[in-house]
Amino acid sequence: MKSKTIGFVGLGLIGGSIAKAILKIYPNTRILATASRESTIETAFEERLIDNNGLLKLHQFGQCDIIFLCSPVKINCDYLRKLKDVVKPDCILTDVGSVKGDITAVARELGITNQFIGGHPMTGSELTGLEHSSASLLENAYYILTADPEMNQDTYNQFGEYIANLGAIPIKLTPEEHDEATAAVSHLPHVIAASLVNLVNDTDDERAIRKTIAAGGFKDITRIASGSPTMWQHIFLSNKDAVLKLIDDYKNELDKFEKVIADSDADGIINLWTKAKDYRDSITIPNSAHSCFFELYCDIDDKPGTLVGVLQLLANAEISVKNIDIIHNREFEPGVLRIEFYSEDSMKKAQTVLTHNNYYTRQRTN
Repeated sequence: MKSKTIGFVGLGLIGGSIAKAILKIYPNTRILATASRESTIETAFEERLIDNNGLLKLHQFGQCDIIFLCSPVKINCDYLRKLKDVVKPDCILTDVGSVKGDITAVARELGITNQFIGGHPMTGSELTGLEHSSASLLENAYYILTADPEMNQDTYNQFGEYIANLGAIPIKLTPEEHDEATAAVSHLPHVIAASLVNLVNDTDDERAIRKTIAAGGFKDITRIASGSPTMWQHIFLSNKDAVLKLIDDYKNELDKFEKVIADSDADGIINLWTKAKDYRDSITIPNSAHSCFFELYCDIDDKPGTLVGVLQLLANAEISVKNIDIIHNREFEPGVLRIEFYSEDSMKKAQTVLTHNNYYTRQRTN
């Protein structure tokens, strides 16, 4: 698929990452974009990511071969309506939203199902905005594609190849299959994470004891509660039926745990937990830039200058550190200082340096 001009309506984390991946693989591509803030477009132009230096009107996207809609779900639906009479007959319209039912229904209503391919890159970050975008965000990430039967299969396959060339792994589903699957593995977990955080917040005391000791497992399973409230408002309203059904199913699962715990059913607890553990352990985690972490846990004394000394050793060895923090709740962590690296090689080199300087360290990767 030779696409000379690509349009982006929205240029945040996902849109910016796709644009950067395109330029990395197809450096001669012309990219046009508009966004909710003019400063985003100005920044993108200064970085030579896009070819326009200012917000565009939608009619200026008429020259595009592919247009990525990178706004919240409901807003993408509105843009699809507005672009119908603007785009070329062979222009592919695609989105990056995590719900496909609503926007597919709009494509059917407009009679453009032969041009619309639903897209959902299964990647992201708690951080948002163009400044956090990266060409590597798509690498080895599942990228779900959906289309109506009316879509020309050659065009559909070519678009799938285009996405694969950007480093992603395309998976073709029907819009209905997509929404049911993502409700289970993405939307419901976000409901659970947010409700758990609210529960702890609402039941904490004036000393904020629960907040103070919150770490380890609590931080891990509630990290996704830091996502954009507006984005999740759009998702829940768009995929309401599937999410509500799964909330009911989840309540039934909680009832099972409640019963075995209330009955002091030791075997029942083992059985439920073993079932969960076996299934969780069977889930493979792709070895990719966006999903891997390389962490080193290091025990240090609580003395002035100790932390600085560790960082100085790493700096002297020219080892880049991605993130660093102090673990106050050690129940689930193998060290008091957590250091995250960009690569496995950096982590191993850091462990060698610190071990030779009498620091006790442990690795953790995925």
